Amino acid sequence: MELYLDSVDFKEIEEAFKLGFLKGLTTTPTFMHRQGITDIDGAIVRLSGMVPELQVESLGQTHDEIVGEAHRLLKLPLKRKPVFKIPVSLEGVRACRTLTDEGNRVNVHLVYTLNQAYLAMAAGAAYVCPLAGRLQDQGHDAIQLFQQCVEVARKYRFPTKIMFSSVRYPEHVRQALLAGVDVCTLPWSVLKRLCDNELTTVGTTQFLEHTRLVGTRVKEVIRKENPVCRLGDTVVQALVKMTESKLGAVALVDDKGQLAGIFTDGDVRRRLQENGQRVLDKKMSELKYTTKPVTITGDAPLSDAVNLLNKHQVDNIIVLENNAPIGMLDVQDLVKLGLVG
Repeated sequence: MELYLDSVDFKEIEEAFKLGFLKGLTTTPTFMHRQGITDIDGAIVRLSGMVPELQVESLGQTHDEIVGEAHRLLKLPLKRKPVFKIPVSLEGVRACRTLTDEGNRVNVHLVYTLNQAYLAMAAGAAYVCPLAGRLQDQGHDAIQLFQQCVEVARKYRFPTKIMFSSVRYPEHVRQALLAGVDVCTLPWSVLKRLCDNELTTVGTTQFLEHTRLVGTRVKEVIRKENPVCRLGDTVVQALVKMTESKLGAVALVDDKGQLAGIFTDGDVRRRLQENGQRVLDKKMSELKYTTKPVTITGDAPLSDAVNLLNKHQVDNIIVLENNAPIGMLDVQDLVKLGLVG
């Protein structure tokens, strides 16, 4: 089944045809009116150079008027010859026969019955186009009509392609496929939704998450702030480092810059509760702190950091290089990446 776009919006036409597999474009005077297009001939000329196949209306009340309009359009500086769309009627199918005999291709549309479709096929129409949405609005079995059109075209070997139009939602495309039609023309709003599926979205998210976990190194995601205090620094100095870095902890190092432990905002609250405000002037070396914090190397995969956070249920992991802190990984960093809940 070939896919066509049903539109006259130049921006969405350009976007849609980037897909690379749309076969053509169908237009209507209604679309032209909605888009505020006043220079219809100019729009047709422009569109003829944008798409592989363009289908445009050739309107008239009589055979001569319809054929005359088609001849007029052919005199425009078109990039390629269009397919002429003609509403089904006795005058319309007669004009279809004339234009087809002249070497043109015709889409007989606004078809609502099998008899109308048959007359269009007999007149040599390249396309017969019932309207699914409009038929269903009136309570008719539109899908049955498409199936009948396909069956008649095959049974009597008409070269006519059956086109599914008036597409309202993705389910119509599925119905078109099952009905065996040759072409489905649909608006960009529906075409964009054909790939939508909740399970696909969930699976894609998981794949991306796992790719980041395996392919990303810890040092690639740590913040530029590296809150470090020496054992001789006071609690006030540690609080200043926490505030500046917006992290809830500082790494503690000895005189050689080697990791000695971690001091957290939780430690501050506990020490204040135990000793009062005088603790603020205490040095790190005078207080209790965690001497064996959770650590990881900067070259470790991010998945290792997630596993450590889940295993130890901590808020911070100190990132080391040669046993010296180079940064700190906070649980909220991983939450923002969607890697932990």
